[in-house]
This record gives sequence, C-alpha cells and structure tokens, in this order.
Amino acid sequence: LWQSPFTLHANVVDAIRNEARLATEGKPARIIAKMNALLEPEIIEALYAASQAGVKIELIVRGVCALRPGVPELSENIRVRSIIGRFLEHHRVFYFRNDDRHDVYLSSADWMDRNFFRRIEVAFPVLDRKSSQRVIKEGLNVYLADNLQSWEMGADGMYARRQPGKREAHAAQHELLELLAATVETD
Repeated sequence: LWQSPFTLHANVVDAIRNEARLATEGKPARIIAKMNALLEPEIIEALYAASQAGVKIELIVRGVCALRPGVPELSENIRVRSIIGRFLEHHRVFYFRNDDRHDVYLSSADWMDRNFFRRIEVAFPVLDRKSSQRVIKEGLNVYLADNLQSWEMGADGMYARRQPGKREAHAAQHELLELLAATVETD
C-alpha cells in the first residue's frame, strides 16, 4: 500500500525510474497512467528521463497536464491524451510493465503536489492476475484505442482531436456501456 503524504510519491518515482533502468538494459519497458491531473515536477522529470531511456509512456489525463509530450530529445516516447465524453470520470490507474510483471495500481491520487504531500491518498496493487488483466483491458486499453472522443496533446501543449480515419472507430465510454449491458443481460 502506497500512502501519501508518506510513501506514495517516492514509490511512483521509483516505479518510473525502474522502467527507465529496464529500458537501458534493453528490456521492454512501458508505463500507462490514467488520472485527472499531472502537475508534480519531480514526477514529470522522472517521466522525461524514462522517455529518454526508451520507455514507451501513454498518459490519459482528463484535465490539466504540465508535461509536454513529443518534444525531440526530451519526451519523444510520451503520448498524452484526454477523453472528453458523456461521463466525468475519476478513476486513477497506474501500470508499470516491470519486466513482464505487469504491475497495476488503483489510486485515489492524481500526480499533483497536493495529492502527494498535503492529502491522505492511497494507491494499492491489483494482485489477482485476472483482475489486473481486466483493469488493463477495461480501464486503460479501451481508452488508448479511443479515436472518437480522444484529444491528443502536441509538443506545444495544444490538443487536437483524434480521428479514426480508415481505422475502426472506437469510443471508450460507449464501448464500456455496451460491455456492461452485455454483462447485465447474461446475469
């Protein structure tokens, strides 16, 4: 259990740095994080360093984000997107590949100073493999595939709406509602 204002910040920084270390060793490294806001400077610096080490980083940040993705030689391996849909979402999910351990954490905390240092917040690991796979599938991957309600941030901090183009259209919130309806129908 990672708790703020005690261990949450240090453990998130350590997890990011661990991915950077794995990348420098030539191992696959990836971070996916979903939250409402990303403002904490040390976390941003750790993400930039991880990007420079070769870590693929996907951030789903609904609101304010001080990190700039896609800046040459700084954040080329980072993508930031925001999903604007029917529902105001508040779940926070942090995924660290961790040398094929696929660590998944659910949290109450955004990556902001106030959440790390001035509030009581928690992040806990999803230890059951089936549950963690479901969180990755329904809590992260469906949002990464969204190309109808997703806005992607450029290196200049401006957002552009993603378009499906020739690819199949995906809307994360709609797909999750359909999944829930199918689950309810089978019960």
